[in-house]
Amino acid sequence: MKTPRRFCAIAAVALLLGGIAQAKPWWMRGVESNETDFLPPDVAFRVGGRVEGSVIRLRWVIADGYYLYKHKIEVVAESPDLTVSPPDLPPGLMKTDPYLGTQEIYTQQVEAKVPFSRTDAGAHPLQIRVTYQGCAEAGLCYPPITKVVSPNASAGLPVHTNPPQTWELIAIIGGVCAFFVAGLVLRRGRRLALPLT
Repeated sequence: MKTPRRFCAIAAVALLLGGIAQAKPWWMRGVESNETDFLPPDVAFRVGGRVEGSVIRLRWVIADGYYLYKHKIEVVAESPDLTVSPPDLPPGLMKTDPYLGTQEIYTQQVEAKVPFSRTDAGAHPLQIRVTYQGCAEAGLCYPPITKVVSPNASAGLPVHTNPPQTWELIAIIGGVCAFFVAGLVLRRGRRLALPLT
């Protein structure tokens, strides 16, 4: 019966050390961010799309603490015989940028409607090239990002999900281990008497 206890102890120590390894050293405390604190651009700004009739609906899901510039969003046709109109974007929030002045930005998410027409009768896959640029509130601006997007009539738009934090994982695993150890302790102290039939 020592093996489950050892496993729980090893798992708890590994998670604790993992949390300590992610903590900032004393000389970095009070510093709001460094280059390793920023999300990769594909995580900070996720883009996807779907087709509805003769309109492509593009949606960006923007991580907390990040924003996209409205005037930096561009959509062009990638497929042969495809023509796209400029994206129809909703009004954004006004932000005074120290480098670019007052700009219109998007936070959380934004959806653009892109009317299109095709002359190939669907012979080629529908693909568009999307360019956008955004920044982190903490001070990092990403270079322009260009992606080829293949909107799909049956595909959903991206859903914003937050990965579990280290402390949440420690709490979950610690709770499971505590439940398991409590069960072993109670089992040792009491024998369950089952009625004989």
